[in-house]
Amino acid sequence: MFDFEEELRKLPDAPGVYIMHDETDAIIYIGKALSLRKRVRQYFQPSHDEGIKKRQMVEHIAAFEYIVTDSELEALVLECNLIKEHTPKYNTMLRDDKTYPYIRVTTAEDFPRVQFARQLKKDKSRYFGPYTSAGAVKDTIELINKIYRLRTCSRKLPKDIGKERACLNYHIHQCAAPCQGNISSKEYNQQVQKALEFLNGNYTSVTKELEERMQQASEKMEFEKAIEYRELLNSVNQIAQKQKITSTDQEDKDIIALASDDTDAVVQVFFIRGGKLIGRDHFHVRVGTEENTSDILVNFVKQFYSGTPFIPREIMLQESIEDIPVLEEWLTKKRGRKVTIRIPQKGLKEKLVELAAKNADLVLSQDKEKIKREEGRTIGAVRELEQLLGMKGLNRMEAYDISNINGFETVGSMVVYEKGKPKRSDYRKFRLKTVTGPDDYASMHEVLTRRFLHGMKEQEELADKELPQEVGSFTRFPDIILMDGGRGQVNICLQVLEELGLSIPVCGMVKDDSHRTRGLYYNNVEIPIDRHGEGFKLITRIQDEAHRFAIEYHRSLRSKSQVHSVLDDIEGVGPARRKALMRRFQSLENIKNATVEELAQTENMNAAVAQNVYDFLRRPRQ
Repeated sequence: MFDFEEELRKLPDAPGVYIMHDETDAIIYIGKALSLRKRVRQYFQPSHDEGIKKRQMVEHIAAFEYIVTDSELEALVLECNLIKEHTPKYNTMLRDDKTYPYIRVTTAEDFPRVQFARQLKKDKSRYFGPYTSAGAVKDTIELINKIYRLRTCSRKLPKDIGKERACLNYHIHQCAAPCQGNISSKEYNQQVQKALEFLNGNYTSVTKELEERMQQASEKMEFEKAIEYRELLNSVNQIAQKQKITSTDQEDKDIIALASDDTDAVVQVFFIRGGKLIGRDHFHVRVGTEENTSDILVNFVKQFYSGTPFIPREIMLQESIEDIPVLEEWLTKKRGRKVTIRIPQKGLKEKLVELAAKNADLVLSQDKEKIKREEGRTIGAVRELEQLLGMKGLNRMEAYDISNINGFETVGSMVVYEKGKPKRSDYRKFRLKTVTGPDDYASMHEVLTRRFLHGMKEQEELADKELPQEVGSFTRFPDIILMDGGRGQVNICLQVLEELGLSIPVCGMVKDDSHRTRGLYYNNVEIPIDRHGEGFKLITRIQDEAHRFAIEYHRSLRSKSQVHSVLDDIEGVGPARRKALMRRFQSLENIKNATVEELAQTENMNAAVAQNVYDFLRRPRQ
């Protein structure tokens, strides 16, 4: 038993991190303190009140532990790391886990490449960003490679020069083919330098160069080239126009502001790089009822900058927060250079903060409406079904379907919906083992029996090991089973449940002559359903999803079987040679039309096996 009085007396008057546990030993809150003794004791003093959220948290504390550090800065770093690892219930938490793309120029190579990157690494490459749009980054990389004809391959140059023929990019004039020795390292790197200038925001030189090329091509009546240069020029202009000048100091800044209501907050971040607004992003934050703007901002700053690899020189906030000196010291150490946190009061900087706050408010109001509509489609639809069936507590719904063509490769599908939304991680496929021929009832009997026997076995294993119920994939049983059919399918399911000693409600989705759902079959009664209601739409989505999942699985098995029957039955052809043949010739027809010599040139192929393939595909069919 945890002795609070004794443990509180042991608390040191030193900086550190405290960790609160509930009765199940789960971590529910993590905080830092300049003095652990003073801070932790405050939670258990009757006169101390930090709002509803903290009061609720204190009621659930069954034990606490702490880690002493040498300074408040070390405590801050440790707090950020532990919150990120454990995501405690009562900490203000970011709901988003975003990573931002970079443009990477592999300047350490003799023939550098321009690439898309998600992480900032210490690999002697040059990085540009981060950017907020992955699509824009890819478009920019594609444009740079087109303009400067840089390579995109992974060949080791100059070691591999001349070893393989030039790729398609060379033939469509989008690569200078350094792999063939068509351009020297010096000439190639001059183009790379131009690309680096472009990425630094110098669009004037490339615009001028493209205009000159377009004019020259036009004068020579090479109109296709002129059109190509015109399209490149338009692309450059589009990228240039997206860069909005916001300041003249050419510095990197993040501008952070938020809007909140009782339970949610949206934090808006404007990213300014080199004095230009390159993008913005918003983040949803889970908040407590009485948390103010300052509380949310300080928690956001700690969590956001503990996870992002890029930290700007300046961070501007809409209002002052606690621990600014400690946060600045922490961010400076992470960045390796000075970082300043400011709260602008006037001028352009204040206007930008106001703009960020307005954007946050707009996103919050729009998302509230979106959430409301989504709840109608999901939770609201489930409530309609509960009312229609006279049930309560419908959370997990499972639906099943069978797919075959004249009994060929019969398969079953299981789809799972929780709170009206698909839970795809719990979907399962079944390849029938005991049923031959097109017998849907027998197939459904096997699928359901295997599903619930597997689940019962997992439950027994988990009970023996005293593990949580969520560990097994089949462990959780549904609150209701939805069968894609009427009385017959429902009775099959009820028979399986009776054989296994299980009691789970079963509902059939009855269809009319046009194969559209007309009602639900439940407790031996067909219940009509409003075709305009959200409940009907949810049932239709579940039906379609079960059918789609079964059809896709069946189609994949048919495809594999067809490839196997034609190629894998040839002596000497295994999976590797089959893949090599398909990769080289693209279709069975092309393989059939190939000569023995052409077949023998395939990767991993020898003359004997090539002859086997040639003879087999020309053998008269019985």
